[in-house]
Amino acid sequence: MKGILLAAGAGSRLGPLTATTSKHLLPVYDQPLVHYPLSVLMLAGIRDILLIGVPDQLPRFRALLGDGSRLGLRMAYAEQDEPRGIAEALVIGADFAGSEPVCLVLGDNLFHGPDLEAVLRREATRVDGCVLFGHRVPDPERFGVAVLDAHGALLDIREKPSVPPGDIAVTGLYMYSPEAVEYAGELSPSARGELEITDLNRRFVAEGRARLAGLGEDAVWLDAGTPDSLLDAGLFARTLREREGVRIGSPEDIARRLGYIGSGPARSTAGGLR
Repeated sequence: MKGILLAAGAGSRLGPLTATTSKHLLPVYDQPLVHYPLSVLMLAGIRDILLIGVPDQLPRFRALLGDGSRLGLRMAYAEQDEPRGIAEALVIGADFAGSEPVCLVLGDNLFHGPDLEAVLRREATRVDGCVLFGHRVPDPERFGVAVLDAHGALLDIREKPSVPPGDIAVTGLYMYSPEAVEYAGELSPSARGELEITDLNRRFVAEGRARLAGLGEDAVWLDAGTPDSLLDAGLFARTLREREGVRIGSPEDIARRLGYIGSGPARSTAGGLR
């Protein structure tokens, strides 16, 4: 399985913080925001990762992550010059993905939970169509909401419904079979001119090949796309560090634990960039 990290978008809800830098490079406690979704891909056992960003910010991402070798990864980069939808990430990443399944994660999403790694590893081996990850939220009208039958099977996804059919939101983490790249390329733009990820997911639902998975016991999901949620994410990371001694969102820590790199400090990439 290969990973695609979508770190594009203008970040207008975080202005003026994003006037000169990508929101994905803003600090969330002791890590840049982009480290948190990158860590999720690593926890899933993924080492080949494509980061998609806006053209003027890609040099900053390259300066931060380089070719990925200091983390035991293989990083590639691609541009999304205009916000044409989440599903376009699969179109942009078609050559990168090749014939392999793909895990797509949004660059402003933070996930944490004691069972998260086990869940991700298990689901990565069970993808037949698409696996969506759901989480209960107090404000489902802000998200795509899963419609389930009495047995928990996924029947539909309602995008930001005024009257939500439930409280399980579809998070910004998706696993797809290889044909998702082709399906994404066949989508028609929505009224707002974007290739909607919900339309792609609904195709798999219609085929009976979409499954909703939980994030595990006591899981946390934060969408850090607003000033309040960005602050909440930082406070959450600090609280875990201070009260439980747990540091989240650190690719270096994960790379060491997984044996990708040695126990010493990871080599900085900044001096070696060309």
